[in-house]
Amino acid sequence: MYQVRQKQQTRQKRHGFTLLEMLIVLGIILVIAAMVVPNLLGSQKKANIKATSASIHNLEQAFKLYAAENNGEYPQGGQEQIQLLLEPTSEDGKAADPFLESMPLDAWGQVFQYEYPNNKAKSTKPAIWSSGPDKKDDNGSGDDVNNWSQTE
Repeated sequence: MYQVRQKQQTRQKRHGFTLLEMLIVLGIILVIAAMVVPNLLGSQKKANIKATSASIHNLEQAFKLYAAENNGEYPQGGQEQIQLLLEPTSEDGKAADPFLESMPLDAWGQVFQYEYPNNKAKSTKPAIWSSGPDKKDDNGSGDDVNNWSQTE
């Protein structure tokens, strides 16, 4: 009777996991993480590229609105022309309603590049591109995301 009572007390005192049980659970978690993480990283890069493509499209639309109010002419020059969408002026030199609320950024937090006339592709629309995941401006090539060679 004394041994039975002692075994019951021993069983009642055990409240934790053994080291072996913890190592097995940790091993299972690591195996699952090793299978899932690479898929998530690839998905994040694709999502950033799609978000940047959408932002480029929105920037193109803002430039089209600008052109519509300025006799069909896009602003000529480089990246500094994006500022015209934030602080446009009317024909009489007064401030006009902005075409954009704030400076657009790509998914990596970089400012877009702009060029008109478009020397990148045979197109009448401006060239707009992002520096891409490496944040290095390759003039629209390399890993840059642009509006003249996008495929949906």
